[in-house]
Parts: sequence; C-alpha cells; structure tokens
Amino acid sequence: MSDGGVLATIARHFALLSLLTIGGVSSVLPAMHREAVEVRGWMSDTRFADLYAIAQATPGPNMMIVTLIGWHAAGVAGGLVATAALTVPTAVLTFLVLSLWDRFKTRPWRLAIQNGLTPIMVGLVSSSGLLLARTVDTGYTAFAVTAATAAMSFATRLNPLWVMGLGAALGMAGLL
Repeated sequence: MSDGGVLATIARHFALLSLLTIGGVSSVLPAMHREAVEVRGWMSDTRFADLYAIAQATPGPNMMIVTLIGWHAAGVAGGLVATAALTVPTAVLTFLVLSLWDRFKTRPWRLAIQNGLTPIMVGLVSSSGLLLARTVDTGYTAFAVTAATAAMSFATRLNPLWVMGLGAALGMAGLL
C-alpha cells in the first residue's frame, strides 16, 4: 500500500472513531489498538503501550496517542492526518449539538440521553484500561501493581500516583 493509501486509511479510521469518543479519546483506545496492531500491523502491542505512555507523559490533551499512531504508521503526514481526522469531525459535531442542546434543557429526553451516556462512557474507558493492563502486565508483580492501583483508586481518595510510583520503583529495581 502506498503512503497515500495509508494516509487515507488513517483518515477514514480516525474520522469514524472521532464520532465515538464519548468520554474522550481513551474510550476508543481498544478500537485504535485493534486497527493499528491487529488489523494493519503498524506496530506491536508493546510499541502501542509505549506510545500510549509517551502520549500520557506529554503535556497537552490526552489525544496525543492519535498523533503518535499516525506518525508511527506514516511519518509526519500520518501524524497530521490522524490528528485532523480525530479532531475536526468531533469539533463540528460538538458545535452543532451544543448549539441545540440548551434549547431543549427542560425536555425529559435530554436528561435520559445524558444519563444513558454515562454508563456507556464508563464501560468504554474501562475497556481501554483493561486493554492496556493486558498489554503491559507481563508478570505477577506487574499484575499486582495494576490490581492494587485499581483497587486503591476505587476504594480510597488517595492519589493513584503513589502506587504507580511504587510500580516505577519496582521497575527500576528490575522486579517488573
């Protein structure tokens, strides 16, 4: 496939995903992984997880993973196309919906839509977390750190960065 074919594939895939990003880009991470790793073979599981980690460590919006996937698949042009394909359709749709949304604030169906989208978003984001955990948890210690972080996040108000810091220390010690 020529670069033009790869760019068209990137544009088509991320434009479609942009319309499904309820709860943010993390909600469609499994679909991005499936396309980039399993269907197209642009990268390995490990590379995908590495790019996600880089995107999360980089200042800016959490959608930087999209730019990195596009860049990895087709260079700078791929990064630009992926970023535009993910942001432009969502921005246009958001503008159109929000221009009408306030007009219907007293309608019961509006509240039903809002309440219905919440569990969908939680499920999509949770599936992204599961995908990443499966990709990076290569041993029992790594799994234990992930499980402890998740349990602590749900059960306490303590910042999960403390457990992640413990995971980083274990990794530096060669135990992960």
